Amino acid sequence: MARKLPRKDVVIIGLGWTGSLLANELTDAGLDVVAIERGPWRDTATDFSPAQSPDELRYAIRLDLFQRPAQETYTIRHNAQQTALPIRQFGAFLPGTGVGGAGAHWNGHTWRFNETDFRLRSHLTSRYGADAIPEDMSIQDWAVSYDDLEPFYDAFEKIAGISGKAGNLRGQIQEGGNPFESPRQNEYPLPPLKDNYSNELFAQAARSMGYKPFSRPCSNASQTYTNPLGVTMGPCTYCGFCERFGCGNYSKGSPQTCVLPVLMRKSNFEARTNSEVLKILKHPSGERASGVLYVDASGETFEQPADIVLVCPFGLHSVRLLLLSGIGTPYDPVTGEGTVGKNFAYQTSGSARLFFEGKHFNPFIAAGGFAQCIDEFNGDNFDHGGLGFVGGACIATSNTHGRPISSSQIVPPGTPQWGSGWKKQLADTYQNSMLVSGQGSSYSYRDCYLDLDPTYTDRFGRPLLRMTFDWKDNERKMTKFIAEKCVEIGKTMGAKTIAASTSTENPFSVVPYQTTHTTGGAIIGDSPKNSVVNRYMQSWDLHNVFVMGASAFPQNPGYNPTGTVAALALWASHAIRTQYLQQNGPLVRS
Repeated sequence: MARKLPRKDVVIIGLGWTGSLLANELTDAGLDVVAIERGPWRDTATDFSPAQSPDELRYAIRLDLFQRPAQETYTIRHNAQQTALPIRQFGAFLPGTGVGGAGAHWNGHTWRFNETDFRLRSHLTSRYGADAIPEDMSIQDWAVSYDDLEPFYDAFEKIAGISGKAGNLRGQIQEGGNPFESPRQNEYPLPPLKDNYSNELFAQAARSMGYKPFSRPCSNASQTYTNPLGVTMGPCTYCGFCERFGCGNYSKGSPQTCVLPVLMRKSNFEARTNSEVLKILKHPSGERASGVLYVDASGETFEQPADIVLVCPFGLHSVRLLLLSGIGTPYDPVTGEGTVGKNFAYQTSGSARLFFEGKHFNPFIAAGGFAQCIDEFNGDNFDHGGLGFVGGACIATSNTHGRPISSSQIVPPGTPQWGSGWKKQLADTYQNSMLVSGQGSSYSYRDCYLDLDPTYTDRFGRPLLRMTFDWKDNERKMTKFIAEKCVEIGKTMGAKTIAASTSTENPFSVVPYQTTHTTGGAIIGDSPKNSVVNRYMQSWDLHNVFVMGASAFPQNPGYNPTGTVAALALWASHAIRTQYLQQNGPLVRS
């Protein structure tokens, strides 16, 4: 029997970026908020001290900050004719756990999606005709526009201390920025990070080829900065321990650095860690949620009543929780009916590993997000006519660390896998190798989706989430095209040996790491017939449930999702404060 607790105004499931941002906004509005986080408490001073955080074995190899399969895993299959099997060790993507979520261990790439990304189907249809979109491709327009989100992109960039250079400032193209970006009202709060030799070499080659390189916007602070919440960040020291690590220098934008120091001082906020939400509870009326059911570390079960339920964990968890709670209609790929689980997508890549003679790149002098990029082949920035695919990628240098264990895999093709030959080649190439990589779009398809597995369950007896996913011809052609562009850049840079690859050349595998950018399953739309949430991230089924995160993306563009995830959360919090608290009902009528 669950113990019923006193009612709260708001209960938040998960305390990562979205949970922290929403909690801060809603406590400022005077609401009594509790966040329930499955993982442990994580604090910069105690958990990410420079004396322990640069431990590659602990964090990058043994994945100390990440979800354990015994805690929660998923089953995977390529198509509906196969039997899905559980993932026993995470590899392709790495869900975080604990306070801060993925915001604690990300590299910090912080993008705004392009204006056309938000109206993808209508844009492609208008430019190329409906026949350019494969019949089984289920991409759709968002129910929110770039213009809607622009102020909230700006707000997040200021909170997280983003370093970068505007490329389109109020419609005027700016030298040194990304000329393809959609108009922004303000410059980035911090200037770009200083480039290293590999970035400079890439930029020189790109300019000689007629491209317009620019510094990647990132949450690695280029100088001392105090954000609008009054929290001060220190300048990045280029230590190379960003991705898979917490930042002990207070230099990487994260909930621990940018929001929690303020949030945790508020008397109307409470965080309960090591506690897992089992289910969102429905009110007898069937029109709203009454709260959540959760279990703490001791195994005791609690019912937490709340007026508003904010679903803020990793996107896959959100979809599973909706399915387990009976919120929304599960998607059926045969009929195309239902929405929960629909349009699961991922992220693609095409790249070229470059090996030089006589270069000294010093890869250990690095930061998670700093890079030089070109956007000429991203989204629909180039003419796709006759190419046989849609979509694209941002192409960039990708030299975020020189850590010894991970770097030991970076040797030219034909190198022995062990022994003196491998050691010699590794010593010869460590200083003079770099990667040029395109992080590409992954569009959604009718037969790529999420549902509950009929066989496998977790430690509480609940069905695991089942992923049905594989690469499609469109993405294979696109990543091959991008890899070829990376090779061309590598040749212009003077590389002696070039090894090209794509993430899509083989069937999707859960073994090698690719990205943690899983998207879809609880998508945003203009109707309950084609989406799970409306334009304010509000559930069509239960008006006091709001679902955050990349699960809302109808498809995935060629950018990292975090900037858009955060902007959507701030957009939703604004709607809750200015509209929902007054009318206490659906913000969009179906």
